[in-house]
Amino acid sequence: MNKIRNTNLTIQIITMTILGVVIGASFGQYLGFLDVLGEIFLRLIQMSIVVLIMGQIIEAVGNLNPKGLGKIGLKTFGLFLFSSLIAAVIGVTAGTVFNPGSGVNTSSMDVSGEAFETTSAGTIPELVLDFFPTNIFNAMAEGIIVQVIVFALIFGIALSFVRIEQKENSILEWIKQINAIVLKMIGLIMKLAPIGIFAIIVSTISKMGLSVILPMGKYLIVYGFATAMYLLIWFIVTSIYLKVSIIQLTRNMIEMSLVALTTTSSAITLPTALHDSKEKLGISDRIAKLVLPLGMSLNSNGSSMHMAITIVTIAQIYGVTYQMSDFVYIVILSTMASLANAVVPGAGLVSLSIVIPSMGLPIESIALFAGIDWFVGMLRTVLNVDSDTTTALIIAKSENELDYDIFNR
Repeated sequence: MNKIRNTNLTIQIITMTILGVVIGASFGQYLGFLDVLGEIFLRLIQMSIVVLIMGQIIEAVGNLNPKGLGKIGLKTFGLFLFSSLIAAVIGVTAGTVFNPGSGVNTSSMDVSGEAFETTSAGTIPELVLDFFPTNIFNAMAEGIIVQVIVFALIFGIALSFVRIEQKENSILEWIKQINAIVLKMIGLIMKLAPIGIFAIIVSTISKMGLSVILPMGKYLIVYGFATAMYLLIWFIVTSIYLKVSIIQLTRNMIEMSLVALTTTSSAITLPTALHDSKEKLGISDRIAKLVLPLGMSLNSNGSSMHMAITIVTIAQIYGVTYQMSDFVYIVILSTMASLANAVVPGAGLVSLSIVIPSMGLPIESIALFAGIDWFVGMLRTVLNVDSDTTTALIIAKSENELDYDIFNR
């Protein structure tokens, strides 16, 4: 039932995006009042973003057993972090090299770049220092997402220790219920997405013209190429470490990859991934049951790459330029924001609403990507699932819990 509802919402968003382009190009100059509807929709999403991020990360980390994870846990988190960083780096590199956001005439827009100047990352030491809040309430009020994530990670770790020491989980249960309410609220807000996106598209097309649509095809091609490059590199590294054939590795993972591609859901793909990890890849039951569920919650290479390449594309559309320290900030911001994945309809748009304002870019720009979000979701999910599984393979090999007879069967 949830899958049907999500599909219906996807169809509605795509339909209203197309309708918005047609009406915006034909009658946009007469529909200026739609700006308000679009702005209301964006504000409804934004108002719960900070609570969503904090809650999701605190729940995911607070559920862990830091004493029980030990060496395997450290290896797993290290690989999660490294792989997500690499995904973001490839996303930024692909966006910079292929320039998918070029070709849009922004002369009719008020794009002075001043907003970017106030949010520029500055030097590397300043960038690192800015990760740590002096006052979490101030960081929440100003929407400094990286600082909110750092606080949530530390709070979640402390909560996991207290939960184990006191054998008490009332605070965690309370956080889970708050998260459920926030997710339900976002789900209700996303029911308005077709109308809100239609209003934003009409307004944007009336101001910037049809040329703003042209980068979307380039963006999708570049994102697909970046995804393929990441998987190729990661599969080569994995096969070399495991000392196996990359062809056999690909063959053993093809079924779960197809399920991820067609369902666009890591949660739906998890049972298939668990089965194939043990029956086709030879990963021990202990490693598979630890790494794959953790990866679904904490490891999202697809989202990390998605956010990184989209930031660069939007910056190109609006004529914003970056320094090297800003690219570093984008990579780290995208990696950390990928920890706060929300399993809600239109999760890709929700994720973008986290990072786009953090770079001083106009949040209404995310509506331009609504019509292709389903296709992006296919690539994003394959990247997430395959990365989780290869991480499990590497961990299993390092712990001598990989059955090569099953793998090569």
